[in-house]
Amino acid sequence: MNLVFPKRLRLARLPTPIQPLRRIAQNLDCNIWVKRDDLTGLASSGNKVRKLEFILARARAAGAQVLITCGGVQSNHCRATAILGARLGFKVHLLLRGAEPKRAEGNLLLSRVAGATIRYFAPDHYRDQLDSIFTETAADYRERGLKPWLIPTGGSDGVGVWGYLAAAKEIAAQQEEQGVTFDHLITATGSGGTQAGLTLGAHLYLPRAQVTGIAVCDDAAYFQRKVREDLHAWGQLYGQPCAPDALDVRVLDHYIGAGYGKAGRAVFACIEQLARTEGLVLDPVYTGKAFHGMLAEIAANRLGGNILFIHTGGIYGMLAQAEEYDQHATPSG
Repeated sequence: MNLVFPKRLRLARLPTPIQPLRRIAQNLDCNIWVKRDDLTGLASSGNKVRKLEFILARARAAGAQVLITCGGVQSNHCRATAILGARLGFKVHLLLRGAEPKRAEGNLLLSRVAGATIRYFAPDHYRDQLDSIFTETAADYRERGLKPWLIPTGGSDGVGVWGYLAAAKEIAAQQEEQGVTFDHLITATGSGGTQAGLTLGAHLYLPRAQVTGIAVCDDAAYFQRKVREDLHAWGQLYGQPCAPDALDVRVLDHYIGAGYGKAGRAVFACIEQLARTEGLVLDPVYTGKAFHGMLAEIAANRLGGNILFIHTGGIYGMLAQAEEYDQHATPSG
C-alpha cells in the first residue's frame, strides 16, 4: 500500500526515543525496549497528541472554532485537547464522565488551567446519552454563531488512525537505526485508536511484529470490533483499500482489575518497580496495567523475544492518585 499521509499539524516532539530497559529485563528470557511517547510534549505529553495532529489539522481546515470532546474526569485525551486547543486558538468544551471532584488534580487541573469549558455527567447518563449530549452541545454553539468540531473518546476514529500509523513508520526507521527487529509491540488499550493505528502500521512497516493491546476497560471482543471499525472508517474516509477482518487484532482483557482507572497492589508494585529500577514513571490507569500485564505474560512464557512497550504517557493521572498509591506503597529506603 503506497500511502500519502494527509495534512497534519506538527504538535508533538518527534521522533520519540526508543530506549532499552536492561535492568528490568536482566532476569527475564527476553529483551525489553520502551518507546517514550510520554515525551511527545510537556503539558500535551502522551499518545493523544499523535492523533490530534491529524484531527486538529482537519478541524482547522474546516474552519472550526470550538472543539468538543469527551472522556473520564482524568482523561489524558481531554487534557491534551484542552492544551493544544488553547495553543491553536480553539475554544474547547469537555464532556466528562463522573462527578465534579472537590479539588481539581492531575489532568483535570490542567484542563481547567487551559481554559476549557467543562461539564460533568453521571456515568449512567453519560453512557446512555453521550450521542445526544454531543448533539445538544454542538447545537448550542451553532446557535451562537460558532462552528463546532466533534472529537470522539480518545480521538479514536478514522482520522485518529493516522497517528499511530505514522508512529509505526517511525518505529520501523528507528528499528533499522538501532539494528534490532521487534517481535512484539505492546500497548495499553482504552479507546482502541492507538491499537488500530499500530495494527495497520505494523502490517505495512513492521511485518515481523505482533501488536498486542492490554485492555484497561471493556473486553477483548469490544476492542477487536472497535479497532476494525476504526480501520474500516479510515479506509472509507481516505479511499484506501483496507481489509480489517484480515488483520490479527490481539487483545488481552484479564489485567483490567477492578475497572477503568482502578489499580490494585500488583499494578502499583509494578509502577514502583519501574520507577526504582529504570527511573521510568508509569500510571495506574493505562501504562501501569499494561506493563504489569506484559510482565505476567512473559512470566507465563506467552511472550518473549524482542519486545517494544509503547509508553503512552499518563503521568498526570498518576499525580491524581496519590491517596490510592499511599494505600499500596512499599516503604523506600
